[in-house]
Amino acid sequence: MSQKLIFLDVDGTLTEPGATEPPRSAVDAIRRARAAGNKVFLCSGRNYAMLSPLLGYGFDGYIASAGGYVVCGDKVLYDCPMTAEQSERILSLLRENGIYRTIEAWEKSYCDEGTVEFMGRVNGGSSELARWRRALEEELHILPMREYDGRPVYKVLFLCEREEQLAPVRRAAEAEFNFVVQDAFSKGCVNGEMINRKFDKGRGVRRIAEALGVPLSDTVGFGDSMNDLEMIETVGLGVCMANGSEALKRVSGLVCGAVGEDGLARAFEALKLV
Repeated sequence: MSQKLIFLDVDGTLTEPGATEPPRSAVDAIRRARAAGNKVFLCSGRNYAMLSPLLGYGFDGYIASAGGYVVCGDKVLYDCPMTAEQSERILSLLRENGIYRTIEAWEKSYCDEGTVEFMGRVNGGSSELARWRRALEEELHILPMREYDGRPVYKVLFLCEREEQLAPVRRAAEAEFNFVVQDAFSKGCVNGEMINRKFDKGRGVRRIAEALGVPLSDTVGFGDSMNDLEMIETVGLGVCMANGSEALKRVSGLVCGAVGEDGLARAFEALKLV
C-alpha cells in the first residue's frame, strides 16, 4: 500500500469540542497509522497555542490557523498573518457593529469581555459554539481583549445576534476574507470566523503534499464542520464525522462514527490506515 498522508481536524473530530485530550482509541490509531508508514497531520482552525497540548501525541506536522501557518516535520512551509492595517481595520469594524470578537495570534488568543455571558444566553447545540464556550471557561486560557498587545493576528472569530450586524463588515472586507458562518440559533446567534483568502485548509494540505512529493490521491482528511470544506474538497478521500455538519456530510466521500464513539479509530481500521 502506498504511503498515505492523513489530515485531522481537532474540535469535533480528534477531540470533543474545546478539549485537549483525544480518546485513547484515536491516539492508538494515530500511533499504528504512523507505524504502518503513513504520516499524520493536524489540520485545524486553532492557532499554535491551542494546538500545542496535542502535539505530544505524535504528529508529522500541522496546519494551524485554518491554513495560515503550516509545518511539515521541523520546517515551516507557510506563515501568513494579517497585516497590521488589516487587523486594526477588521477589529474596529466588528466593534463598531456590536460583534463579539475572538482573535488568534500565533501563541496567544484574546476575546472581548462579555463573550461567555452572551454565549450562555444562546440556545443551541453547535459543536463550534460548544467549543468556544468550553474553551473560554476551561481549557484553552483565552485572554481578555484588554491584554491584547498588537501582535500579528492570523484569524478572527465573530459572534453576534443578527446577520444584519455582520453585513457592513462583509461589504468592507469580503474581498480579502472568507466569512465562514457556522450555525444560527432560535434566540439569535451568528457564529463564525474570518479567514484570509490567501490561505485555507485545502491549500495547507497541498503545501504539505507537494513538500513530501505525495499525490493528493494518497491523502485522507477527517473533519466535522464547514471550516473543513476546503480540506475535504482537496484530499483524495474526505471523511466527515457522524456528529458533523449535514452540509459537510453531503460533500464527503465517507461518513464515519462520532468522535465520542471511537469513530476515528474505527475509520482508520476500515480504510486500512493501520
